[in-house]
Amino acid sequence: MNVLLTIDVAHPPRHPDTVEEELLRALTRVRSSPELRVLKIIHGYGSRGRGGSTRDTVRNFLFRHRNRFRRMIEGERLGLQDPDTMTMLRDLGGAPGVDLWAENPGVTIVWVK
Repeated sequence: MNVLLTIDVAHPPRHPDTVEEELLRALTRVRSSPELRVLKIIHGYGSRGRGGSTRDTVRNFLFRHRNRFRRMIEGERLGLQDPDTMTMLRDLGGAPGVDLWAENPGVTIVWVK
């Protein structure tokens, strides 16, 4: 069973309104699916490697829609040492495709209700 949907809103660069439209479609798709439970959002690192406007757009959108999912796991803390990551993996029986071996500030993981 595939529980993961991955979207890339960083490549090519998009206007923030377009990013939000894509996020809403993806979140709706995962929420309405009997199998999908995790949304992996690739937003990139930003041109300076510290996160950029696309990451800010993604995380602001997720903050405004936080009642639609269980957890948001920032890529900076994603990993086997993170309690939210471990809880998600335990409850889902694993999540193939979620990069767990290293922190990755270019992604955000959303564990949908």
